Amino acid sequence: MALETDLEAVATQREDVPDAGDVYDADEEIPITDVFDDAFVREHTEFDSFDEMVAASPSDADSTADFEMVSHGEWDEFVAETTDFADEEELVMAARDHWVAKRLDLH
Repeated sequence: MALETDLEAVATQREDVPDAGDVYDADEEIPITDVFDDAFVREHTEFDSFDEMVAASPSDADSTADFEMVSHGEWDEFVAETTDFADEEELVMAARDHWVAKRLDLH
């Protein structure tokens, strides 16, 4: 199931939305668990955390630190079976929108 978000529409309704540079530094590395935070994972998956989701995947990965061990094909199928999304791309885009909305305090 694809979840539609329209951050731009929400942002235009707010007068106090900060500039992107005020909430994110282009050189800043964003931890994967910040993007896939527990609230997002609980709302859209069968799991309580991204670590738990990765550990449950059909791979040898035990946590987010081992995420690179999960093959793309296995992950897409796993995402389709255990989340609100059809594949990894939908999951990632929704998590990105969630992270941006959280950083801009649009929730």
